[in-house]
Formats: sequence, C-alpha cells, structure tokens
Amino acid sequence: MDLFEAIQKRHSYRGDYTDRQVSRDDLVKIVKAGLLAPSGKNCQTTRFVIVDDPDIIEKIKGMHPGNKAFQQAKAYILCVIDKAPEAIYEGFSFEVEDCAAAVENMLLSITALGYASVWIDGWLRVENRAEKIGQLLGVPEDKVVRIILPVGVAAEEKSQPEKLPLEKRASFNSWNL
Repeated sequence: MDLFEAIQKRHSYRGDYTDRQVSRDDLVKIVKAGLLAPSGKNCQTTRFVIVDDPDIIEKIKGMHPGNKAFQQAKAYILCVIDKAPEAIYEGFSFEVEDCAAAVENMLLSITALGYASVWIDGWLRVENRAEKIGQLLGVPEDKVVRIILPVGVAAEEKSQPEKLPLEKRASFNSWNL
C-alpha cells in the first residue's frame, strides 16, 4: 500500500477484531516506523512497550470493558514518556509531540500492514489507568504511559470519516479561513 493510500484509509477503529494474531515481525515493523518519527532536537525520548503475551493482554483488556477494539486486541503498543520531561530548547520539552509523531507513523504502518487500531489517550488519564498499566508492565515511576494502541485485524470494513475540504482548513500566505 502506498503512503497516500494508507493516509486515506487510516481511521480510528473501535469495532470487532477477527481471531487472527498480529505477528511479532509486524509489531516490530510498526514500532520501527515509530522510531523513525521526528523528535525535538533528535532526543528520541519516546519509549515503547509491545505487548503480545496473552496473559498480559487479558489483564490489560479487563481495564477497559467499554471499547471493543481494546477488548479484542491481539496486541498493544504503548508509548511511554517522562512524567517530568527535561527542557531541551528555550525552556521547552517536546516529549508529547515526539510521542504523537511516533504514534502517527505507527498508525499509518498498522493500516499499511492490513491491521486496525485506535489512538487511546484520554482514557489513560483518568482513574490512574496509565499508572496502573505502567505498574503491570514494570514502567519506572518517573515515566508515564501516554498512548496505547490496541492492534488487530478489523472484522468489518470501515472508512475514514469525512474530513473538511482543504479550503475550510488551509489557506496560502495569510489567514483566509
């Protein structure tokens, strides 16, 4: 699948997954795509935990009973960043942005490889869920699970929701929106 096709097909998948497993080779390809994402001052701060152990998957999926994709995932990829990131440029840190860039690369790779996923972030921030998952996986206390991607093969074909046209979201040379 070419890049622009993957961009057009990528969507947040919250439906059922098939029973087909996600190969470890594909999980490595997906995370390597995340590693290739840009990062502020090339600090490469984002770390990843790849979960494909069925026993650990069972423990994690029990934490989010309302999301089909989360419940039926055959693997999870977790993005981990520092809780108190170090400023690297003019008093700013870029760990959240670095994580986001890595996640987008991985989401496109997931799509290109024939899998589906959904970016889970907000859910992790309530009821100490990020900390609970971090403890389960041995994430050090100075780090936080910022994003979790459930990965599987979609059981149903879905498409990206309609996006606003270019002229409603972009203009050349000045703000004309």
